[in-house]
Amino acid sequence: MSPSKPVITKPVVVRVVDAQVPRSADRALVQVAVGVLIRGDDSFLLTSRPEGKAYAGYWEFPGGKLEVGETVAQALKRELQEEIGITIEDCDAWKVEQIDYPHALVQLNFCKVRRWSGELQMREAQLYAWQQLPVTVKPVLPGILPVLDWFANERNFVGSTVT
Repeated sequence: MSPSKPVITKPVVVRVVDAQVPRSADRALVQVAVGVLIRGDDSFLLTSRPEGKAYAGYWEFPGGKLEVGETVAQALKRELQEEIGITIEDCDAWKVEQIDYPHALVQLNFCKVRRWSGELQMREAQLYAWQQLPVTVKPVLPGILPVLDWFANERNFVGSTVT
């Protein structure tokens, strides 16, 4: 796996979601490893957030929080095994984004994953969909909107990234 560090190397713009909702002032920045699984046809995997979690039913890229002492790559490998039943062979650190949600302040460490083994198993009763631009599943978690824009730039896609 590529070395992945959840460290900010340049100033990061924090995107605020639902700004009208109050937040506590003492929230710590939560590090999250996010897997952008890409198939050979360039489609990418989105999963729905399970019931009982903030923004349940919204579509996102799979992943989860880093545990103490984990690298982004280690956390991603563990989270994808736990959540969707696959074992990633490698991942490439790609982009970092900070999102200020009402329930959490998160740093999303996005990694591209092109090689994995195992069949998808939605272990948290979530749904999944392989998508291309524009994304057709709704609603999408605000934290993935920058990723869709990054994909649009890489793929010379013109137009709205969601339908």
